[in-house]
Amino acid sequence: MSELELEGAVLVVGGSGYLGLHLLHYLAAETKYQLVYTFNKLNVPPNHDSLRHVRGFQVDLRTGEGLDQISQELGPPAVVVNCAAISVPRECEEDPERAHEVNVPRSLTRWLKSFDHKKPLLIHLSTDQVYQGTKSFYKEDDETNPVNVYGKSKVEAEKHIRSNWENYVILRSSIIYGPQPVIPVQKTLPVQWIDSTLSSGRETDFFEDEFRCPVYVKDVVKVILLLIANLTAEGGFSQLVLNLGGPDRLSRAQMAEVVAEVRGYDLSLINHVKSSTVNRGVQSPPDISMEVTRLETFLGITMTKFADGVRQTLGPLKAH
Repeated sequence: MSELELEGAVLVVGGSGYLGLHLLHYLAAETKYQLVYTFNKLNVPPNHDSLRHVRGFQVDLRTGEGLDQISQELGPPAVVVNCAAISVPRECEEDPERAHEVNVPRSLTRWLKSFDHKKPLLIHLSTDQVYQGTKSFYKEDDETNPVNVYGKSKVEAEKHIRSNWENYVILRSSIIYGPQPVIPVQKTLPVQWIDSTLSSGRETDFFEDEFRCPVYVKDVVKVILLLIANLTAEGGFSQLVLNLGGPDRLSRAQMAEVVAEVRGYDLSLINHVKSSTVNRGVQSPPDISMEVTRLETFLGITMTKFADGVRQTLGPLKAH
């Protein structure tokens, strides 16, 4: 990738979030890229060594305020990676209007359309929750019929992009797990939470009937870097929808078992329970495991198995 150059910046929308920070860190290492990001309220410390050459712009995605400043100062970007979203399903359920305003990138596509002769590649992070969850290993061409507001807002976002922009890749991501980024975030990270809970020695309930294909964050970054490299190598327009998951279909309880096995915890600490025993204030799809063959074939990669990703995230075995 090092010999390829882009005509314009790479813009990471939502660059102060978990995935955004990982992406900025790895893109910043590719010094040929002019790299910028947006944030809403929480900015990245400007003096952080690995990101000292990266510039942030405050943007309100609901109105688009702040986007014009980017193009006025830097011109049209070559690539826009949209990581920004309200991604907690319960928050979306409690405020559907705000969820749709943020998650459907109307202001972003409106801004992109303002460039006369430039059609930047839009890489948009969607979700596995666009699927209804009534079968295993969904494929990209399967019907989207989400059961909650979060999934509905992301389906609407996908439809909006397909109708309003001609150069895009939509990535339907499963649960993203992995280490903290170079600047730690405050959100609860799934594998670290499981590890912390089991390390306390407390018995904990885990759902045995909700299945996902958790995806390692460094795989997500690799996918996005390869898509950018493919753009610079091939040129032309893309209109792709790709499932972005790991290779393992796992319940929450099975995820906990893998963490326990990697770290040496007692498996009896994991209580297998039905998801119907807990009211989370939002309906959750039972099985939204995904087939990722199209992604792996298109990019020529193999996704990281969950056990390997857990080892890379948490480090060596727990001492007995």
